Amino acid sequence: MTEALAAGPVNIKAIASEVSNERPFFRIVTNDIATTERALKNAGLEFKLYDIISIELLDRPGELAKIARRLARAGINVESVYILSTKGGKTEMALNVSNAQKAMEALKVN
Repeated sequence: MTEALAAGPVNIKAIASEVSNERPFFRIVTNDIATTERALKNAGLEFKLYDIISIELLDRPGELAKIARRLARAGINVESVYILSTKGGKTEMALNVSNAQKAMEALKVN
């Protein structure tokens, strides 16, 4: 998978690996969905695409809890959370949510 993305060329912003039912899988956030999809298809790899939203939080305790509360009030499930970067007192995060459009509205993300 990493070789296919490197040849793409696709920049990986976040990555996690897991095993479910004895089957390994990766969760990745990249810089370009179309190029990622093409690279994985060309390599013959099985994959699923999910909409994510990107948010920037102050890097301090309780900030993610505030976001989670707003999403919960709007009836939105958070499926996955990725830290993309931390710099200058802020943390950029990507969230895989049950309804990206509704989440962006609830969080007032453009």
